Amino acid sequence: MQNNLVIVESPKKAELIQGFLNKKKLTGYTVMASAGHVRDLKQKAFSVDLANDYAPEYEISEDKRALVRSLKAAAKRADLVFLASDEDREGEAIAWHLSQALDLDPAKTRRIVFHEITSEAFLHALEHPRSIDQDLVDAQQARRVLDRIVGFELSPVLWRRIRRSLSAGRVQSVAARLVVDREREINAFVSSSSFRVQAEFALEGGASLSAELNHRFEEEAEASTFLSLCSGQAFSIGSINRRSGKRSPAAPFTTSTLQQEAAHKFGYSVTQTMRLAQSLYESGHITYMRTDSVSLSSMAMGAIAEVVKTTYGERYYQARKYQTKSKGAQEAHEAIRPTYMDKEAISGTPQEQRLYQLIRRRTLASQMADAELERTTVSIPVSGSPHSFVAQGEVVIFKGFLELYMESSGEDEPVATSAAKLLPPLSEDQALTLSQLDAVERFAQRPARYTEASMVSKLEELGIGRPSTYAPTIQTIQARGYVERADREGRERRFVELRLEEGQIRRSERTELYGADKGKLIPTDIGIVVNDFLVEQFPRIVDYNFTARVEEGFDQVAEGAMRWQDLIDEFYQDFHPAVEQASERHEGEQRVGTRLLGTDPATGKPVSATIGRYGAMVMIGSAEDEDKPRFASLRTGQQLDTITLSEALKLFELPRQLGLYQDKVVTVAIGRFGPYVRHDGKFASLPKEADPMTITLAEAIELMEAKQEAERKSLLRAYDEDADLQVRSGRFGPYIKYQGANYKIPKEVEATSLSYEDCMRLIQAAPAPSARKGRAAKTASASTPRSKTPRRAKSKA
Repeated sequence: MQNNLVIVESPKKAELIQGFLNKKKLTGYTVMASAGHVRDLKQKAFSVDLANDYAPEYEISEDKRALVRSLKAAAKRADLVFLASDEDREGEAIAWHLSQALDLDPAKTRRIVFHEITSEAFLHALEHPRSIDQDLVDAQQARRVLDRIVGFELSPVLWRRIRRSLSAGRVQSVAARLVVDREREINAFVSSSSFRVQAEFALEGGASLSAELNHRFEEEAEASTFLSLCSGQAFSIGSINRRSGKRSPAAPFTTSTLQQEAAHKFGYSVTQTMRLAQSLYESGHITYMRTDSVSLSSMAMGAIAEVVKTTYGERYYQARKYQTKSKGAQEAHEAIRPTYMDKEAISGTPQEQRLYQLIRRRTLASQMADAELERTTVSIPVSGSPHSFVAQGEVVIFKGFLELYMESSGEDEPVATSAAKLLPPLSEDQALTLSQLDAVERFAQRPARYTEASMVSKLEELGIGRPSTYAPTIQTIQARGYVERADREGRERRFVELRLEEGQIRRSERTELYGADKGKLIPTDIGIVVNDFLVEQFPRIVDYNFTARVEEGFDQVAEGAMRWQDLIDEFYQDFHPAVEQASERHEGEQRVGTRLLGTDPATGKPVSATIGRYGAMVMIGSAEDEDKPRFASLRTGQQLDTITLSEALKLFELPRQLGLYQDKVVTVAIGRFGPYVRHDGKFASLPKEADPMTITLAEAIELMEAKQEAERKSLLRAYDEDADLQVRSGRFGPYIKYQGANYKIPKEVEATSLSYEDCMRLIQAAPAPSARKGRAAKTASASTPRSKTPRRAKSKA
């Protein structure tokens, strides 16, 4: 019996395919998983041989060495090895790396691809193997090598010129620039206002009709004059225009449209959407989730037709073929669709089920009939004015695809499905009675900050990156601290409202909140500084069009029209001299990112804003002074490139001594994690709405007492053997607190019964600090509560 080895990427996929084979009683096949890449460029070395035609130096990842040995042994025993990694450039590169790492014999190696994990697709792939496509491999190699060159040569420049531990990347830096540029547009935006006039008309029988003037007035006086003109007028309907219309369904999902729609409908981040889609794909529920194609196979079209006709009827079905429009579309997959169209529900997490239903509805709707609409426009002339009131309504005559699916039209709102506005029965020359007339001041909207979803749309529009890179890119710029997904509180502004009442114009002023944002991408101070430096020193690298052209170069390599080394060489010959030039720092040159704000009137020393170890700060004095310079951290909402001298000087009024409490001084200050009050060696963070410049002693005492009360309630047990040892109740359950660190208590252990010895054993058994990463490094477990105790600002730049 022949012994065949099939290597896929994920254990979940391996288990599913092995199940297909067992069910079909196909013996002689062993399915194993590589768990993604087994080989990559060396992690701590440049690994690109510039003198040898940019030859990459690969190594087997340390965590994959045991797996590679296991795969290698299985491959030696096999008669044929089928490399079944994903059907894209990265998947092709994984297959190639496996062939190299396992020393596979080309004569007994086969490459198979399938874009859905079904028994039919897999068996079809087995019957149609091919060899590894070296052009696709080279396109992925070119991307990896180019990114390594940019990262390894550019990042040290940032370390020397700005701050240690910074990084730059070919795509991530361009993505960060998009966010910075948008923030600059917002800061430079000057809003203008105009007056919107709306009327309410009464009809016989008690019905009403709302209408809006087809003109906006720039000045309040013009709006007031128009309202006076309308006083006492007799109004009637001038014309009624009815026309038929249609609304067509959206194309099936691509990677980017799925990310955007999942964000709009469910609030999922792009990373969360891709994680859920990956799980659905590996479970055999949907086709491959990294694609920029909107096409559907003939088999899928037939299955969709059957479901639509059976469920809704013949009239609801309309076959459609969609054309990919995204810039640089390259992948040869189908759109994202369910593998079995008649499968209404799946097993999985609630989030997976929601995403599956979204994909299924969108796919079915794409092959359904147009929605048929009747749109009505009513014009109401105003005597003595060239302008008219207009009322619009829409009625759905036949729902078509809207019976099943409603596409989102923007960040939050879905497209209307039925009558956006139902109009009462109307006829031309019908008399109307004016019951209410208002002119309200409205302001032009500033450019919108990016959400993760709109960021994906922009990257796709510009041709920056590909379906597989959108989510990692957005995740990277946040992980690097260049961009944050944050909320911004709105500000109040006044607006004027004019109302016609009994022939008189009543004027009132009201307030509204504007500029509030939730979950938007906002550049950090360090992100702005790094971006400005890169734009000045490496304009080509962060140029949107250049980045898109590089992607087109990768496409040419994938098509066999260009050597990947030639693409890299063309880039490197311009890039490397620019790196050398930017690395030089001249004596006396101002530190990158530093803004001179003015002079401190009290000392005569310069006041500047700059980037320090813990972020943006302001400084009085300089490193060359005999006296040490003074530092203060910026407050939330303040930015390095917009803070003024007066705002900076106010920061040095902190720390403030508020007075005595229990014979100890109460101080308010700003630390690394924001404003806080301090008393007797203990800290309490200020709430968002509290201002450290105006907080009173009584308010500070209230905060301290509230924190002390919360700590008393959370204390489950203390120990005479060591006053530093406590068992407390936190947000995620009981935990041990010892010498400023928190340690996890196993779920099966009763926290209050822990002895001193039990606690010390758990502390000693906790992972060493060096083994922890990110925020988890601050506690013995990621699931233990994070201390909210603020820290004082460091006195070093």
